Amino acid sequence: MSGSYYGGDVSEIRKVLMIHGPNLNLLGQREPEVYGSATLADHTKTTKDALAKHGASLQTMQSNSEAQIVDAVHQARGVVDAIIINAGAFTHYSWAIHDALKSFAGPIIEVHLSNPAAREKFRHTSVIAPVALGTIAGFGGLGYELAVQALFCHRQ
Repeated sequence: MSGSYYGGDVSEIRKVLMIHGPNLNLLGQREPEVYGSATLADHTKTTKDALAKHGASLQTMQSNSEAQIVDAVHQARGVVDAIIINAGAFTHYSWAIHDALKSFAGPIIEVHLSNPAAREKFRHTSVIAPVALGTIAGFGGLGYELAVQALFCHRQ
């Protein structure tokens, strides 16, 4: 995908990769006042259930390593149809993840549990947003359901 608009057919979305970046393995324990009490497993189940309503399946990965996330995006090419990504802190500076995502042909939805624009100044910039169809932020776990809706509704 080059740029931020996916021009494909949403009926072709059958496999989605959900990527979680650094520290998101600690969801439910780390700063629940910011990120909520739901765990990564809870968010995965929510997303899997939402995709199932569209006949799509979910693959997931979480890594605290930028290189592993880049590798996962490379391996997703030609295998999955869309990516939902919460890159965590990598959102703000990982040009390597940006470039990997830019090479992915399907739609990409960026998700954040909190609203980075309402937090510390260093969180105000996303290097992921320019290669994403859109960004959903500040709605907690509902953001993952909204990401699925965005994948299937943006062209209808």
